[in-house]
Amino acid sequence: VVLTPAEQAPRVRREKRSGKTVTVITGLDASANDLPAMLKAWRSGMGTGGTLDKASGQIELQGDHRDKLVADLIAKGFKAKAAEG
Repeated sequence: VVLTPAEQAPRVRREKRSGKTVTVITGLDASANDLPAMLKAWRSGMGTGGTLDKASGQIELQGDHRDKLVADLIAKGFKAKAAEG
């Protein structure tokens, strides 16, 4: 079963790691989305580094991009929300 964007509810949160802010996106279905392509588009669009944790399926971007990422996910049809942090 492949989930459509409207059936997915990703959460975007900020974390502090070694004194630096990291934006973490969870809740995206790896089988329904091209996560590496999404990560690449966000990295180049925001001029920052990032990684995809394949074990957990979460995307991490350096810096505080929570609000921009939530807006972008909503524009793509996801039920995204900003999480605490």
